[in-house]
Amino acid sequence: MKLTTLGTHGLCLALVAAALTGCGGNSNTGGKAEVVDGGTFTFGLSSDPGNLDPQMGAGTSLFTVTQFGYDPLVSVDGKTGKIQSALAKSWQVQGTTVTLTLADGITCSDGARLTASDVAKNLNFVADPKNKSPFLGAFLPPGAKAKGDDAGRVVTLTLAQPAPFVLNGLSGLPIVCPSGLADRSSLKTGTAGTGPYKLIQAAPGDHYTYAIHSGYTWGPNGATTATKGLPKTVVIKVVENESTAANLLLSGGLNGAQVVGPDAVRLEKSGLFVAKTPAMLGEQWYNQRAGRATGDPKVRKALTQALDLGQLQKVMTAGHGTTPTTLAMNEPAACHGDSVSHALPAGDPQAAAALLDQAGWTKGSDGTRAKGGKPLKLTFLYQNAGGSGVGAAAELAVKQWKAIGVQATGHSANETTLTGTIFGAGDWDVAWVPVNVNTPDQLVPFFSGPAAPKGNNFASISDPAYDAAVKSAMAAPGTAGCRDWLAAESGLIAKADIVPFAATTVQTFGKAAKFETPGQLVPTSIRMLAR
Repeated sequence: MKLTTLGTHGLCLALVAAALTGCGGNSNTGGKAEVVDGGTFTFGLSSDPGNLDPQMGAGTSLFTVTQFGYDPLVSVDGKTGKIQSALAKSWQVQGTTVTLTLADGITCSDGARLTASDVAKNLNFVADPKNKSPFLGAFLPPGAKAKGDDAGRVVTLTLAQPAPFVLNGLSGLPIVCPSGLADRSSLKTGTAGTGPYKLIQAAPGDHYTYAIHSGYTWGPNGATTATKGLPKTVVIKVVENESTAANLLLSGGLNGAQVVGPDAVRLEKSGLFVAKTPAMLGEQWYNQRAGRATGDPKVRKALTQALDLGQLQKVMTAGHGTTPTTLAMNEPAACHGDSVSHALPAGDPQAAAALLDQAGWTKGSDGTRAKGGKPLKLTFLYQNAGGSGVGAAAELAVKQWKAIGVQATGHSANETTLTGTIFGAGDWDVAWVPVNVNTPDQLVPFFSGPAAPKGNNFASISDPAYDAAVKSAMAAPGTAGCRDWLAAESGLIAKADIVPFAATTVQTFGKAAKFETPGQLVPTSIRMLAR
């Protein structure tokens, strides 16, 4: 779940920002080249990840770097969606009981052994609402309880109710080693994990350097660090400007970077390797907290109808985007279908103006709407990592709102600032925050439950109809509940609680390196090339 922020551009939950979060196929246009051992792989990241505690943030940048230092219990094949091994070599789901048997010989970056009890402590930490992990409800079902059998290396997870995609969720939950569990403050600028790399230098705002974890054999589907071509050192370099990242790629200053704006066109023509990932890019949310103008459903629908969403999509994606068909669209997507096209409110500025009149927001002599002497002024947030197209689309949205008497002020922010604002008590009314996930249950805590900062529901959405549809969907095993999941999404979209308007193919380019990006960059897939 990259919230692009649950990797690609957002909450990856990832936020598509590299969205962050689960996603799609890969294409190598760089031709065949000799794989070479060792070396340094330098990757450009569009935003600093901030606090590095892997269980306390959902932004794409954090999710991206987490993959280097930490492992989940299971992994997911990016093409087939099949559950594969990671820390667990075998697993079984029977009703509300999930059992996972850990692989042998798992060691942490400090040499300590990882036990089943350690894993259980991780799961129970995330499961405790007091800890406010954004992964609760997204990657781990609420009410879950874990225990570990160290002798048998078995972890038993007991669920409060059936969860059709519980293993998919566990594939996104990084496991912290004992030293990190004992002192979580050490995780802010360091790593305590079992991952293929260990953080050896942190220069926040500039770069993060990782060294290879020798003897690592428990990667996705049995991947190891003994594989030929894997880099010995990885440098994650913060490069917020996409044009700069593109220039560094062409000059060899970077071996990899995600580029989605106009600069992607010249990179496509350069013959670089490229991994492609379908992702949500344009997704509009409204702050529904009490006291906000956007807490009124008529205002939300009016603001949606005032926009030419097709035009916004074209500008945002430089004409290469499409309208999303589902909210959980990352590949391999669990539910296929169309929850969007028939539910998305159609653009109609006249109808939007009439709705605002009904809501008591009337135009004054200066053309600005007001109610009770208070002008209708909105704070509009969007992420700066989506390339110049996102900024241009934001300017267009402000112009279209102004045409119906709404004064919106757009604010561009990096991922860390944006997520800190919406998940805190920040000042915002409208936000473009693409949430990228591949199973619909991972979206539930964003559309219901406790409002931020107590929960992931940063828009303070409350919709009994959605809650009822989710309850029905959760009772069905696996994809059998997809019809209910799609109906639940359609209900939210029709009410303009969520407005998905642009999907795109995010491209991660490589120079003298190739890799896979099924949702986020997979460290064990990196191969250094002779050219």
